[in-house]
Amino acid sequence: MPPPPTTSNGNAAAPPPATIPLSNTLMTKLKPAKIFKGAVESTPPSTPGARPHQGPRHITAITFDDRGDQVLTAAEDETFRLYSCKTGKHLKTLYSKKYGVDLPRFTHRHTTVVHASTKEDDTIRYHSLHDNKYLQYFKGHSGRVVSLEVSPIDDGFMSGSVDKTVRLWDLRAPTCRGLLNLPASPIVAYDSSGLVFAVGVNHYSRILLYDQANYDKDPFLTITLEDPTLALVSYPPRPIYMTSLSFSSNAKYILVGCSGDAHYILDAFEGHLLAKLEGHVGLERRRIDAPQTIDPSKGNSGEEVSWTPDSKYVVSGSLNGKIIIWDVQNLPVRSGVVDLKAHPTRLQPLTTLDGHPGPSRCVRFNPRLAMIVSAGAELAFWLPDQSADNEEIAKELLRKK
Repeated sequence: MPPPPTTSNGNAAAPPPATIPLSNTLMTKLKPAKIFKGAVESTPPSTPGARPHQGPRHITAITFDDRGDQVLTAAEDETFRLYSCKTGKHLKTLYSKKYGVDLPRFTHRHTTVVHASTKEDDTIRYHSLHDNKYLQYFKGHSGRVVSLEVSPIDDGFMSGSVDKTVRLWDLRAPTCRGLLNLPASPIVAYDSSGLVFAVGVNHYSRILLYDQANYDKDPFLTITLEDPTLALVSYPPRPIYMTSLSFSSNAKYILVGCSGDAHYILDAFEGHLLAKLEGHVGLERRRIDAPQTIDPSKGNSGEEVSWTPDSKYVVSGSLNGKIIIWDVQNLPVRSGVVDLKAHPTRLQPLTTLDGHPGPSRCVRFNPRLAMIVSAGAELAFWLPDQSADNEEIAKELLRKK
C-alpha cells in the first residue's frame, strides 16, 4: 500500500475535497443555512419635502471570487460587504459614499474588483479590497453603466451603458481598447472560452454575437428574441425587456434574463428559442403591490437569474421573495432555419423555495461549492439539507434486508 501523500514540510496532505453532483433531490433540499439581517443599512428617516423612500434598501448585486471562497455584495446604502462562503462569516464592510457602488465583479485576484458608479460620474473603478484603495479609473461612458462582465480567461472586461455603447477594457490600461456603438442600451456577456461575447440590444430584441478577436467586424450571428406565446396573453404582445445574458458552461446555450414574468434559453449556435422559464414574478416593479407600467423597463432586474456551474439547472429570484429552480437538462434540439413563430418549450419550476421577505433580486450559485447566495433586503446562504428524511432511511433499511 503506498504511503499517504505528504506536503513539502512533511505533514500528511489533506484529502481532496469531496465533490457532490447536483441532482433534482439535492436541489429540492436547499435550505437557508445563514441569514444576515443587517446586510444593508436601514433606510434613514425621510426629511420634510424630500421624495418618500420606496421601502427598505436592497442589495443590488453579488459576485463570487474564482475559487468560490468569498462573496461580495453591493447595496443601496453605498457599501461593499465581504463574506466568507466557507465559514459563513462577515469579513469586512467598505464604503463608497462619494461614488456609490453597483455591479461589482471580482477580477481573477480575490482581493480586487471592478465596479460601476451610481453618483458623481459614470466611471468604472478598479478597487482593492485589501487596503480599500482605488487602483485605476476607467473613464469614457457618458451614461450609467448597466452591464459589466470580466473575461473568464484574462484581465479584459467589458461594459454596457445607457449611452448606447459597449466598451472593451483591460485592467492594465485606463483607456478603452474597443468601442461598439449600438441603437439602444446594451447588456453584455462572455462565453466560457472568453473568445466570444454577446451583446443584447433592447427595443430591437436582438442579441449580437461577436468574435473577441474581430469585434470591429460585423457580428457573426444575430439572434432575434421573439416569443410567439406572448401574443396569446395580449395583442399587441408586451415587449420583452432583457436585463442579463449568460452562456452555459458548454457554450451551447444563452440564458436571457428578463424583467417580466419569464426568462428564456436560446441555442447559441443558430439562435433557436428553446425554452421559456415560467413560475416566478418578474422584478420590473420594486414592490409586489406596485402597479405594472405600460412600457416594460429594467426595474430591479438584472442579477436575479443564473446557471448552476454544470448548467443543468437555472436558479432565479422573484418579486414575491421565492427562489425558483428549473431543471434544464432536457432542452429540445432544433436545427436549420430559425422559425420565429415556433413556440418554445414552457418549463415550470422543479421546485420553489420560500425565500426572503420582499424581492429576492440577486440569486447566484457558487462556482465551486454546493450553495446558493440570495439577496434583497437581507442576505441568505443556502445549503443542501444533508439530514436524511424518514422515507429515505426506511428505503435504506429495506434494501439491507
